[in-house]
Amino acid sequence: MSDTMVQIVRRVLLPVSVLFGVMVLLGVLVTRVFARTWPFTVEDAVNRELAADRTGEWNNVSLVFSTLASTQMIVVVTVLVALALRLWLKRWREPLFLCAAVTAQALVFLLTTIAIDRRRPAVEHMDVSPPTSSFPSGHTSAAVALYVGIAVLMALRARSTGAKVAWWALLLVPLGVALTRMYRGMHHPSDVVASFLNGGTCVAIMARAVLDRSVRWGRAKLPSVRRPAMPSPS
Repeated sequence: MSDTMVQIVRRVLLPVSVLFGVMVLLGVLVTRVFARTWPFTVEDAVNRELAADRTGEWNNVSLVFSTLASTQMIVVVTVLVALALRLWLKRWREPLFLCAAVTAQALVFLLTTIAIDRRRPAVEHMDVSPPTSSFPSGHTSAAVALYVGIAVLMALRARSTGAKVAWWALLLVPLGVALTRMYRGMHHPSDVVASFLNGGTCVAIMARAVLDRSVRWGRAKLPSVRRPAMPSPS
């Protein structure tokens, strides 16, 4: 294998595969092993309470946050931000990091929902989605990967402490998405908690693989060495 392929396997494929295994394990624990154990026994009560407190105003707010993490919006924002980063920084490292983090979380989410067949909360669902794709929350995972990924990139570029803190305010987006996905009856609390693990870990994996400048992708070229001239025969 080439050095590049070794780095891809070690720093991307292997960590993402481990994350997928952890997510499936968590899904099994939540839905089967500890399903009748606190705090999982009170999840339905939390969803019923949120559904009972619905109002027209909060319905609109929840729709905004839910839309910010919809598949279409995530794809559009990721592409636009990646292009803007490419034009601004004149390199591919940062755009590649963001796209890789969003793609990795989507892959782990999709495979986990196939492995873990969890029904959505027993309340009125405000959105249309497959009934057995509750664990984990795709909206929340995507929001964490995208908006936390942007915060990481911009905080690293910010020169003042105030600017760094301001960019980290993007964390409010995935938090809002998590709350509204439960409010809209689409996910249990443990679904969104697991999604923070998925999205956050994918950001960390890709930051280590792509943003770490000490990582050497491919074989470094050795400096050429001039051989001393051979003395001519006398």
